[in-house]
This record gives sequence, structure tokens and C-alpha cells, in this order.
Amino acid sequence: MSQYAYPSVLIDTHWLANHLNDPNIRIIEVGMSPELYKNAHIPGAIFWDIFTDLLLPDLKMNLDARAFERLMARSGITNDTTVIAYGNYPGTGAWIFWLLKVFGHENVRVLNGGYQKWKSEDRPLATELSTFGSTDYHAKATNAHLRVLHNEVQASIGRSDTVLLDVRTLQEYYGEWFFDQPPKEGELTGHIPGAVHLEHILTLNEDGTFKSFDELKNLYTSKGIMADREVFPYCAIGGRSGYTWFVLKYLLGYPNVRNYDGSWNEWSRLPDVTIER
Repeated sequence: MSQYAYPSVLIDTHWLANHLNDPNIRIIEVGMSPELYKNAHIPGAIFWDIFTDLLLPDLKMNLDARAFERLMARSGITNDTTVIAYGNYPGTGAWIFWLLKVFGHENVRVLNGGYQKWKSEDRPLATELSTFGSTDYHAKATNAHLRVLHNEVQASIGRSDTVLLDVRTLQEYYGEWFFDQPPKEGELTGHIPGAVHLEHILTLNEDGTFKSFDELKNLYTSKGIMADREVFPYCAIGGRSGYTWFVLKYLLGYPNVRNYDGSWNEWSRLPDVTIER
């Protein structure tokens, strides 16, 4: 991991196994199924539900500072706590890294390989729910430099100094799916005009860990995604693109990356925007 631009943002399963009882660490599992969490999770991990804790009913990212403070407080997290993020779905931990950085949380790490690697190594799992005393958490002002809004995305179409990066599945990119299934009536599918496609899971090894620096660099540059261009990744609801922001910014050291967290959920519902299929 030492080859990455900022290797300290990753921790491996061995390190975490030796720090499970560290009072200054809070482990967060992020997922869509509380039942899976209850059945088996890393000891001491708190569960964050993607739909009820992180998203609004319309599937937009919940970026309300007060809501974020409540979530951190009930999770037993202070402003000085080191948060270790992981999930069952590839890239979830890196998305949470982006989210915490939006609100200025200093100490965040991503578990390289996530739950998949932890379980494959037969490391301990827990079924009892993890609970911690509530804290008094104060979010910093939202860091607007980590996000790009739809009007700027629209203005960037066709510009040679900007890359619109679609990190969804090919089925979503080509308009066969809306999110994870065929579109329902009224749902528009396709991609933002000129967007380069590179699915986010191509950055991972079979065991769920990140590919090497050289492999990642070759993967992105082969698609014309260079460090001297500004990159706007997007997906369906901003999670996979937040993951991609992390890979480009912290593993490869790209200086100009901003997550379009509105993503397809927003773009496909805007009036007077162009869609390609």
C-alpha cells in the first residue's frame, strides 16, 4: 500500500484485528441490510443503513449538517475519533470516507478489502449489536470543494480540460437499466453526453482489495483520465462516484477531482438536459 499517493488512508485486516478494542477507534459497517449486519459483522462495528441513515426518501444524499451530527453522536463518535469504514458492497467504505470529509472529519480510514477480506481470512465475527454512549459532535462547514453541482457539470460538457466519468455498470450507461433494474414508467436512462465509462469495481482485486498504484494508473490513463484534467465522477446516487473520488484523489493523487453526488438520480430528472444512450 506504500506506493499510493496517501497510503495512510488505508488500513489492512491485520491492523484492524490488533485494534478492535482501541477506545479511540469506531468501526462503521455501511450496508442495505440490517439483517446481514446482525447475522455477522466485525466485532464492535456500528451499522449505518444506506437508505435510512445516509439517503433522503428521494435517494439524494443527506448532506444536512444537523442530521450528520446526530448520526455521528449516536454512533459514539467524537470529533477526535478515528473512524474505520467498511461495507459488504465493493467501495462502500471509500464512499463514507468522502462523506466524512465533506463535513470535515479529520481521522478516517478505509478497511482495504472490507468485509469480504475479513471474512475470507476467518477473522472473528460478532452477532451482538454494538452500542456506544452518545457524544456531542460538531460538524464543520460543508467542504464545497469536494462536490460538483449539476450546472457546472452541464457547463463542462465538451470541454477538453474536464472528464465526465460514469462509473456505473454498462447496463446503466447504455440505458438498459435505471439503477439496478429496467426502467419503470417515467424513468429516463442513458448517460451524460461525452461521459467516459469505467465501472468502479474494475479498480479492485478479486479479494476486494484495491489494485496497485501502477494498475490503477494504467486503468484510468487508458481511458484518457489524466491527472492534469479535472475529473467529475458520477453514478446513480453518488456512492460509487464518491468511491471513485477516493481512488483518484487519495490512491493516485489526482489534484482536481470532485464528486457529482447528485449523479443520475438528479440528472435524469432535470429539465432541459441532454441524455445519450
